[in-house]
Amino acid sequence: MLLVHGIDNDASAFDALRERLEREGWRHVHALSLTPNDGTEELPRLARQVATEAEALRARAGVSRVDVVGFSMGALVTRYWLQMMAGRERVRRFVSISGPHAGTWLAALRRGRGVAQMRPGSRLLRALQQDPAPWGDVEVHSFWTPWDLTILPASSSHLAGAVEERTFPVLLHPWMLTDERVLDAVEEALAAPARPR
Repeated sequence: MLLVHGIDNDASAFDALRERLEREGWRHVHALSLTPNDGTEELPRLARQVATEAEALRARAGVSRVDVVGFSMGALVTRYWLQMMAGRERVRRFVSISGPHAGTWLAALRRGRGVAQMRPGSRLLRALQQDPAPWGDVEVHSFWTPWDLTILPASSSHLAGAVEERTFPVLLHPWMLTDERVLDAVEEALAAPARPR
């Protein structure tokens, strides 16, 4: 299990989820810290870090495919790896939590190459959206809050092709990683039998 955090976060953002999964018996749960984490670097470079960590995790766990949970910018970075760098051949399930898949207008308030790629209509987002078969055999879940004030509009977290999409009445963007309802949903998605595509 690989956990990929959002902008200005590090691996500790996933402490609640990681501790829960380990308590429930998941043996290989790894949260990575992206460098840099502030949106100054382009998202494809961060996606290469996800690819490297996923390969290391596959080797440690002795599996052909890993599960990945991405939050906010980390969900978009993971999506780029899946679609543009053949990551979908290495992933069983992808859970996106409040990812800016159609961009966020809040990105207009910050500088950085990665931040610019998270603005609605960016070249990177258009390329991802034009992929006619983005997921391959990957089972995709999308969880988000309609009250998000970081992903603007909140509906940008919608992910076409997800087998499950759920919204949660969570007041603040970062609380999506600590709200028990969201953690329950992530655990259920990861533990459930494979769904037909």
